[in-house]
Amino acid sequence: MAESSVSVIVVSYNTKDKLRQCLASIEPEHEVVVVDNASEDGSADMVAAEFPRANLIRNRENRGFGPANNQGLDAKNRPLALFLNSDCYADPGSIIKLAMAFRDTNIVAAGGRLNNPDGSFQLSVALDLNLWRVFQEQTFLEKLLRQFGLGYWIVEPFQESRIVPQVMGACLMIRSIARFDERFFLYCEDTDLCKRLSEHGQILYDPKATFTHELGSSSSGVGRWKSVARYNRGKELYFAIHEGRFAAAICWLFDRLGALIRLILWLMPTILTLGMMRKFRNQVALFWKVLTCPLLGPDHALRTHQ
Repeated sequence: MAESSVSVIVVSYNTKDKLRQCLASIEPEHEVVVVDNASEDGSADMVAAEFPRANLIRNRENRGFGPANNQGLDAKNRPLALFLNSDCYADPGSIIKLAMAFRDTNIVAAGGRLNNPDGSFQLSVALDLNLWRVFQEQTFLEKLLRQFGLGYWIVEPFQESRIVPQVMGACLMIRSIARFDERFFLYCEDTDLCKRLSEHGQILYDPKATFTHELGSSSSGVGRWKSVARYNRGKELYFAIHEGRFAAAICWLFDRLGALIRLILWLMPTILTLGMMRKFRNQVALFWKVLTCPLLGPDHALRTHQ
């Protein structure tokens, strides 16, 4: 693949300073499409003023991560699309390295190594999502099994490229053969996309293409409980689509079990300190809201459940 074959699609929502750093890390030979989801911090105006070569799309409302990326796909002019979070910064030459993977016609998607801002390795490669792994996550078994390489996330950083089940959507390059499912607002849309992409070919992880990712910026503008609720909803929707309503119901039960376990764990120190510690009270309130969140789409639920 030629260097000019990549369109970098960046979705922004109230991450102005990080967005600036992200766009500055993209080499000029790549096309850039920025989709701003009705930011209120001047992100779109900053892009227009400082990065005039970028194709800027201004949404009047926050359409969510997947739908906004699809807008970017519709606007791009290159054969490869790199979905790059606005808090993810490319090291020099890394975008080109990912593009080179597509010289193999069996490769339909690729992701690079993500590092935390301190340079440490960030988990970004996972196994297939199934109900056993949801149960592990919600009962804390995943962290234990992770030590033996049996958890959901692949914890050992690979030294060489290899085929994997899925890579995190914060840095995901694809051939234009699939789109995000717009039923997902935020979370698990990348898991769903990777599953559908894998039906057409292979997904490659290339550790030599490196990026720095400030994890969590996409949800920093909403309450923590809303992020957890959206994540749970994303998993439940994933199972409803790929395995049916019964599997989705089991996932819903596991998610509520996890919220209940955490509610009890935080309630104990809250009672012991007579409710004097705000940190404990906040955690109790968080998991109570997650536990009682209605079985509805995320945005309706978040508007009505306070």
